[in-house]
Formats: sequence, C-alpha cells, structure tokens
Amino acid sequence: MEKSELKELKLFAANLRKNILTAVYSGKSGHPGGSLSIADTLTYLYNKVMNIDPKNPNDPDRDRLVLSKGHTSPALYGILAELGYFPKEELTKFRHIGSFLQGHPDMKGVPGVDMSTGSLGQGLSAACGMAISAKVTGSDFKVYAILGDGEIQEGQIWEAAMFAAAKNLDNLVAIIDNNDLQIDGRLRDVNSPYPINEKFEAFGWHVIDAVAHDFDSLASAFAEVEENRGKGKPIAIVQCSIKGKCVSYMEDRAEWHGNAPNKEQYEQGISELDQLIKEIEEE
Repeated sequence: MEKSELKELKLFAANLRKNILTAVYSGKSGHPGGSLSIADTLTYLYNKVMNIDPKNPNDPDRDRLVLSKGHTSPALYGILAELGYFPKEELTKFRHIGSFLQGHPDMKGVPGVDMSTGSLGQGLSAACGMAISAKVTGSDFKVYAILGDGEIQEGQIWEAAMFAAAKNLDNLVAIIDNNDLQIDGRLRDVNSPYPINEKFEAFGWHVIDAVAHDFDSLASAFAEVEENRGKGKPIAIVQCSIKGKCVSYMEDRAEWHGNAPNKEQYEQGISELDQLIKEIEEE
C-alpha cells in the first residue's frame, strides 16, 4: 500500500475513534470497547471496498453492511457521520430522548443503516436474506456482516452459516471480530467458540485470516475476497483485534465492553487520539 494511502486511512480511523468516544461519552452509556476494535475494519470497508454513496443512501445497487453486533453502533454511526450521511454534531445526542441515534442501529431512522440489529445472532440471517435476494434478482451488490466473536456462541449464527453455504452465497462476506473478550470476560472462560476458522470451514465457507489493526493485512484479506467471488462459497474473514484499541485504559479490558467514560477519562482518550493523529501527520 502506498505511504500516502496508508496515512489517509490511519487518520480517518483515528478520527472515527474520536467520534466513537464522543458518542458514548455524550450518551453516558454505550459500548466503546467493541466499537473501537472494528474502527479500522470499517475504515477500510467504507473507503476502499464497498460501493456506497452518502448522497444516495438508498441506492438499490449499493453494497450492504449488517452490523450484527449491533451494540457497537457508535462505530457505525461514527463512520456514517464522518462520511457525511448526517452531521457529526448528531453524535453528541447519542442515546438521548428524541435523537434518531438509538443505542442499536435503526434502518428506518438513520441514513446509511441497512439493517436494524441488536439482538445478537440475527444479523447473519438478515445478511443471508439480502445476499440471496441479490442472486434471485440478478443484482451485483455485495453484503458484508460484522459479527462479534462472543456473538457466534448463538446457535442462529450456525444455522445461517449452513444456509449460506447450501445456497452458494459467494456474494456474502462475514467478518468475525475476534478480540477474545465479551461482557463476562475471555471467550474461553465463558463459552469457547474456538477454533473459529475450522468451524466456518466445516460449514462450507472460504476462510481468511486478518489482523484488524493492520491496513496491509486488511488489504490482502479483501483482495483474497475478490479472488474468491463467484466460486460458490460464502467468505469469512476472521480478524484478530484488540478491544478498546488506541485508548490505553480501554485496551483488552472486558469492563469497557459496555461502560461509558467519565469526563476525565473521555478527555484522556481524546488527548491520546489527538496525539496519535499528530504522530501520523508527522510520518
């Protein structure tokens, strides 16, 4: 990847993380840890992979994204605001009475949200429906679903995985955000879904490994996705990530799954991200 391109992506991701913190702090509740762990993935998807148009969010030919782990809505709202789907000022109203930015994505109220999600395990089924619809109608749009690694403990995920392979949904990409933490702690201590790769392979998927916070790794993963389009298999990217990435006191800490920072913590997080932006600009 060219140095200038990499720099642009890093800066975008850092600003997205500021949006996430601002939303959760403003709402005095929310899920910052898992939102921060997918910030780089969303940055790459929306800037380099997906066919989207913020000026025409309902374009029938657009690619779709289903945030199956819907509690990480601050990340989705943050990137939609950064891209101009709605004013960034709206992020300060997150979870406020009367705001259209609810705690979980609402496709009827938020421009750019393709599926209402929040009840874990259901998003992949919805994504399968979108993907098979594209097949039936002869449409070219692609469908991307972001799943939590704790979420894949849900049985409905594996029903959808079986269905996707049975129906040859090679226009569907599931991205499993493997930060190894859920609300109650380490995955293996709660209800281990490991080995994730082998499970999806056993269900008939083409599986790709990626490092979530390395844009070269993401570029390689999505290049492999394109190489495997049209080969009859749904595709799963299992990405190793860090919960709370780029905010020091949140990194790899289960307690930041669903807690909001106080004023001091918020200011520290923004300061750290501003310092990161400064370092990126000086590269």
